Amino acid sequence: MSKMKRWFFIYIPATIIAIIVFLHYENNAIGVTNFKLNTSKLPVGAENYRIVQLSDLQSKLFGKNQRPLLKKVEKLNPDIIVVTGDLVDGNHYDEAASLMMMVGVAEIAPVYFIVGNHESYIPNYPELEKKLIDAGVIVLRNTHEEIAVGEGVIRLVGVDDPIFNKKEDGDVDKIEAHLDEAIEGMSHPEAYTILLSHRPELFDVYADYRMDLSLTGHAHGGQIRIPFVGGMFSPEQGWWPEYSEGIHKQGDSSMIISRGLGNSVFSQRLFNRPEIVVVDLSRPE
Repeated sequence: MSKMKRWFFIYIPATIIAIIVFLHYENNAIGVTNFKLNTSKLPVGAENYRIVQLSDLQSKLFGKNQRPLLKKVEKLNPDIIVVTGDLVDGNHYDEAASLMMMVGVAEIAPVYFIVGNHESYIPNYPELEKKLIDAGVIVLRNTHEEIAVGEGVIRLVGVDDPIFNKKEDGDVDKIEAHLDEAIEGMSHPEAYTILLSHRPELFDVYADYRMDLSLTGHAHGGQIRIPFVGGMFSPEQGWWPEYSEGIHKQGDSSMIISRGLGNSVFSQRLFNRPEIVVVDLSRPE
């Protein structure tokens, strides 16, 4: 076989197949990222507490009945599961895929859900929310929960994406109004407080409200990540976003950003696999 024929019949097809396999892997091979936080505010008797965070499913289907995703979550043995918005997608809405994941994780551990911006794009989202509640999901719409842990509680605050606020101008004013509503009447000021909020770029606000930990999504990890550089683009933050993934700190306040599970307008991830976040809280020894 001539050199040209080898290129035409072997090398070029092999390269194309390799690229297709790689791109499929980047969009579908779910990774797990672990964060360990040590805090004396964790109640006595709760030396370890595990939170699994899922975000930005965007109606994506991971295999039959979401089994690959659900098996990974189940193996992590979480105390609670939090879902930080964009369960559905306004561009390719698939209620079945979204509901399938939520029903599945609700059988593993208590599930807490907040709305992201894409929930606002779906006219029949209120119907889906009723189905989530029927499945046992706790939907936090600018409210809070106190979760009994050990000899005390952890406070969980959940706020709507700013897009749901039609009164105030600007995302900062909108999210502050949501936070004011959510924390009204909240007791146990000594308790460790976790905020579920879709938007990471509002971290300054979360720190000002003295949230011990904020769990966010929305940025999709920058969609395409350049090795050793970071994410390329994020909604609201634009090119080379400051807040696209990982853990960030301001004083005593921490924020963890999930890279998310699905895609929306841009359908391909690169060096940025779908992510499950695991947060292990522990007390100082």
